[in-house]
Amino acid sequence: MPNPPQLRAAALTVAAVLLSSLVTGCGDGSKEKDLTAQKLNWKECPAPSESEGGGNAPSPLPGGAQWQCATLKAPLDWAKPKGDTIGLALIRAKTSGEQSKRIGSLIFNFGGPGGSGVTTLPSFAGDYTTLRTRYDLVSFDPRGVGRSAGVECENDQQLDEFFQQDATPDDAAERQKFLANTKTFNAACEKHSGKTLPHVRTTDAARDMDLMRQVLGDEKLHYFGISYGTELGGVYAHLFPKKIGRAVFDAVVDPTQNSEQSSLGQAKGFQLALDNFAQDCTSKTTDCPIGDTAQHVKDRIATLLTGLDSKPIPGVFPRELTQTAATNGIAQALYSKDFWEYLTEGLQQAYDGDGKVLMLLSDSMNGRSENGQYSNITAANISINCADDKPRYTPNYVESKLPAFRTASPLFGDFLAWGMVSCTEWPVAGAADHPDVSAAGAAPILVVGNTGDPATPYEGAQKMVTALGKGVGVELTYKGQGHGAYDSKNKCVQGAVNGYLLEGTVPSAGAVCS
Repeated sequence: MPNPPQLRAAALTVAAVLLSSLVTGCGDGSKEKDLTAQKLNWKECPAPSESEGGGNAPSPLPGGAQWQCATLKAPLDWAKPKGDTIGLALIRAKTSGEQSKRIGSLIFNFGGPGGSGVTTLPSFAGDYTTLRTRYDLVSFDPRGVGRSAGVECENDQQLDEFFQQDATPDDAAERQKFLANTKTFNAACEKHSGKTLPHVRTTDAARDMDLMRQVLGDEKLHYFGISYGTELGGVYAHLFPKKIGRAVFDAVVDPTQNSEQSSLGQAKGFQLALDNFAQDCTSKTTDCPIGDTAQHVKDRIATLLTGLDSKPIPGVFPRELTQTAATNGIAQALYSKDFWEYLTEGLQQAYDGDGKVLMLLSDSMNGRSENGQYSNITAANISINCADDKPRYTPNYVESKLPAFRTASPLFGDFLAWGMVSCTEWPVAGAADHPDVSAAGAAPILVVGNTGDPATPYEGAQKMVTALGKGVGVELTYKGQGHGAYDSKNKCVQGAVNGYLLEGTVPSAGAVCS
């Protein structure tokens, strides 16, 4: 979902809460072994907090069953398991099938990093009805996200200003302002959530999942990871290879890339998605309302963005549609082919001086609700990425790389390149250049790559298969559009995934769905 500081994976809405309400002492003498034996107090789910994006409590499941929520205690610092604990928010839908056929819990992570699983799972539950026949469907807010010790940085008013900034500076004055805004944002994160920031690495979340597995009563972790969730799953497989049960990675992060390589790959991926969008619009029997040829469509978009850099247009009152907001909105629409019609509509309106639709798309990416409240997806995304990623890029280094990014994508190149400075002033050192996902001895993991994926380009699936190790990763290719494959409703993909998760049938390596 990308805006300059959060460009590694699909964004899903979550929000910040006060750390003080979630980090508790260990006055009861809690020890790690006690945490594995804890009993979860499942209750009817409340409405999502502002920290998770707000909205209504999840609707009942088909047949009237209610969603259930609970809080799992985990160590704040896994290096000090006898120390302070945090609460991790969980949600589940109990299996709809016979208990005698129940396999266990199927844990979902939908990506980000920074997405709230507690709010996302109910939104997509209809897609997983078949899987629910043999699993309890479970998801969670990872540490730093939503109600799980959610990282807090800037308030709603400050975030409105933050997202209105020019994120592709063209001169020294614009660059100085952009860097100052980034520094101010990072300082706010340290001020409000400094105790949490060192403990939101993906390795921490992977250890949380193993604790979750034990408390849920499962011998093995059955897992469905999407986007960043594939990285989290890969790290789990590396740390606990013998505990992997049936696992699926969809919309696969390339685990061999550092953050610069990942950003450059995304530039290429979003450019490919834009090319496909433009070609689709102009190849239909009806006239394309935003251009006569695919190149004309892209040229008009480039002209629009150039104009917005100096002269924004009305967006969602009182905010204006800036070049940055428009670029962000276009990127959001490229995440799914289902959104292409909204992109077409938004561009039509923008050409007529109305930026509302593109701004609403940008708001969706940034986790902003209609009432002006933000989830903490940006705060969590930056915090997790900066804790994970060791490289720190200077503004001069970014400028030296602009030609390569512009070659990869004339439209998104600058936007993604400047996003690399988001960790430059971060108060916590990054852990590594890239995650270690080697998992010798693990059970087969089904790795699903989509040839038209903008956010996690297709090549990442093969890289993940190789990095997992011989006999572990099994690649399935989907020749489609959008971010991810299973939720495209493609029967071939869903059949292969369901066959593995429900029956243990591993598809042939290299199988292709179209």
